[in-house]
Amino acid sequence: MTEQRIIIEMGMGNDLHGMDYTKACARAIEDALRHSSLPLFGVLGLSHDEMRVRVTVAVQEPDLVDTDTLVAGLPRGQAEVEAVFGGLNVPSGDETIVIAQASVQAFLPKQNGWRLRAGA
Repeated sequence: MTEQRIIIEMGMGNDLHGMDYTKACARAIEDALRHSSLPLFGVLGLSHDEMRVRVTVAVQEPDLVDTDTLVAGLPRGQAEVEAVFGGLNVPSGDETIVIAQASVQAFLPKQNGWRLRAGA
């Protein structure tokens, strides 16, 4: 069965004082999630378990990202996280600011005949 992408959101996060790539990525994912709402689950009576969530995070050192930690922090759906090269490292005195970008996409199996439930 094919899937349909139902949402895509982007976010940005940073770690100012620890050069922690996973923390910066978690903040970028959180930023993206704050921009979205999926009321269709309640309106259509769908289970969140049917949703596949695909997250791509971009930082200068993708091998230093703990993707398992990021998956564990996602609130719903069957999640996968991939870390790729991107983002920014910004020198700041004796520290480096890590800036991460995130793309959060949600997919559902192809739905036919969606109809609003009574009272929705």
